[in-house]
Amino acid sequence: MATYEYRCPRDGVVAARFPIGEAPGWLRCPTCAADAARVFSAPSLRAMPRPLVAALDRAGRSAEAPEVVTRIPGRRGTAARPTHPGHARLPRP
Repeated sequence: MATYEYRCPRDGVVAARFPIGEAPGWLRCPTCAADAARVFSAPSLRAMPRPLVAALDRAGRSAEAPEVVTRIPGRRGTAARPTHPGHARLPRP
């Protein structure tokens, strides 16, 4: 189901949900029963979190020209120290 916007001459923008591709060009306004014409608007692009947008952009860029890595990301050659003192006594892999 997708949300479509219709503009009523009296009440302004009215939102309605229909299956994708099945939205009519006109809709009766639920408030005043006037004919509301369908308007084409931008999708909710701001609803995505910025880290997700950055990850999707990075994945899209690397599809054509993959990034070359020289080391495992996040590791600097030594294992990170455990934050809990009890973890320090555990055997290392």
